[in-house]
Amino acid sequence: MNLDELNKVARAMVAPGKGILAADESTGTIKKRFDAIGTENTEDNRRDYREMMFRTAEAMKNHISGVILYDETIWQKAKDGTLLVDIIKQAGALPGIKVDEGTKPLPNCPGEVVTVGLDRLADRLPKYYAQGARFAKWRAVIDVGPGKPSYACLSANAHALARYAALCQDAQIVPIVEPEVLMDGDHDIEQCEMVTEWVLKETFQQLYYQKVALEGIVLKPNMIVPGKGSKARASVQDVAERTVKVLKNCVPGAVPGIAFLSGGQSDEEATAHLDAMNKIGNLPWALTFSYGRALQAAPQKAWGGKAENLAAGQSAFSHRAKMNGLAALGQWKADLEKKAA
Repeated sequence: MNLDELNKVARAMVAPGKGILAADESTGTIKKRFDAIGTENTEDNRRDYREMMFRTAEAMKNHISGVILYDETIWQKAKDGTLLVDIIKQAGALPGIKVDEGTKPLPNCPGEVVTVGLDRLADRLPKYYAQGARFAKWRAVIDVGPGKPSYACLSANAHALARYAALCQDAQIVPIVEPEVLMDGDHDIEQCEMVTEWVLKETFQQLYYQKVALEGIVLKPNMIVPGKGSKARASVQDVAERTVKVLKNCVPGAVPGIAFLSGGQSDEEATAHLDAMNKIGNLPWALTFSYGRALQAAPQKAWGGKAENLAAGQSAFSHRAKMNGLAALGQWKADLEKKAA
């Protein structure tokens, strides 16, 4: 393992004003997104849609540091025969790959799951590296509810995350460590805060046990927000302050950067929360974004599966990438959204 090289890649992933595009939806997940815009879920449509984003020069060059790809996409060629990974590299961004294989029910833990995919990971990683991937992603899913999460669920997922991270570093690939406390449910912000702190403490404990070099990872956590079903809403400032407090309590300064997931927040909420955190300032790590839906919902709608809407889709993607790029610098303002609209 060349730690200097891993650290260099991790720092590039969280470079000032840039963040990560999560374009790693499984075929099943992207079907839901395509159904919503009346587009058939074919391999060509998936390729055309993703190619539209990767060829959006303004967004990719200025605001996107890397792209998380799905297995199908990392091998795919654009319409003109260029590998999609090469289009990403030409834009100055890093290709990455989602390597987990989804979740399975966790025995003796009703309603809880564990992420799987470790078995053949050591064999798969060198192939992804050869194809251009310089970072990877593995998502653990933690549900909040009556009796949830159990410690069994928490420790199983944290252990798997740490094993994955160690295997990635061994293959000279930067692991994105993603322990997500879900927004589903009616829990309040205090409960999200408590569970997230517990999850992060356990995750870093396991990373230590598996001898993972923290200088060569990027953390992808949830923000501290109330559940979608909670009656009590939270202000932008409250979310920002609680999230920063938990991160300072749990994340060592050796970690180069933290790239948040949007986790079901609206586009503008995800941007406003990130901006407010960066405005707090004086943080030991870079804070940026690794958004899927919060970067893609607008371009998906504008494109609608039609070739003639390509420019509209790219314009929508550019706008969201720019807004989040500004938020990563603490320079976003709500009226910038209105000007664009």
